[in-house]
Amino acid sequence: MIPIYMKELRAYFTQMVGYAFLAFMLFLVGMMFSFNNVFPQSGRFGDTLMAASTSFMFFILVPILTMRLFSEETKHKTDQLLFTSPLSVAQIVLGKFFAAFSLFLIGVGLTVLFPVITSRYADQGLPVSQIVGSYVGFILIGVCCIAVGMFISVLTDNQIIAAVATFATVWVMFVMDALAMTMPVSAGASLLFVALVILAVAGVWYYSTRHWLSSAVLAFIGVAVAVGLYLHNNLIYDAIIVRAMLWFSLYTRFGVMSLGILNLADIVYYLSFGALFTYLTMNVIEKRRWR
Repeated sequence: MIPIYMKELRAYFTQMVGYAFLAFMLFLVGMMFSFNNVFPQSGRFGDTLMAASTSFMFFILVPILTMRLFSEETKHKTDQLLFTSPLSVAQIVLGKFFAAFSLFLIGVGLTVLFPVITSRYADQGLPVSQIVGSYVGFILIGVCCIAVGMFISVLTDNQIIAAVATFATVWVMFVMDALAMTMPVSAGASLLFVALVILAVAGVWYYSTRHWLSSAVLAFIGVAVAVGLYLHNNLIYDAIIVRAMLWFSLYTRFGVMSLGILNLADIVYYLSFGALFTYLTMNVIEKRRWR
């Protein structure tokens, strides 16, 4: 993993990508810092990170960070050398992930200058717990977004397509709360939603195993159980679409962390989210490797 990690991290700084990422990140956080702390003379730096996370911070910076991770390898046909190397798929994927995450952490580390500056002029001290909570949430959201961007990058050999698709996906992840409020709440619509989710899971199972019988059985049993529960008590399906979308919302959990409240469940959720997309990336590469 270390050779891949060093290669990718070096590539960020031998090209303009790394410098552009850091410059743009500091520019955006600095702008938010001016509007949320300097002008109103506020010491709540957590508000700055929260505002930065909902601006173009992740929408633009994460695609810049991840679009080349695998799509560039595929385009230049160097992926064949990579996939036939003695390294395992996990080492390849984790090496690339940690390289992108390290660059992200460097940018986050540079933003620590802003609360340090604020502390020199704060009469009553800074809300340290809120700042720490905001940073933890900010970093964990970065883990999730980088994992999603890396997964999208492995699906295409075009960096522009990878960047645009990552932008759209991250944007949807952040407007999940607003989208949830527009969803139907009836039990019938919720049953249809659950059935589609079950079929999607069965489809993923088939994609992973190429075993149609087990996939069909999984889909049949899942849909049958869902229908049975609906007939038994359809009240459990009320507003299930809204509840599911709110559960998947990254921003809701970050809002709690920005208050200085660190829940183990929220941290596990973010890490599991990132681990899921990292696993999916490994799965795609494993299939290509054995073609």
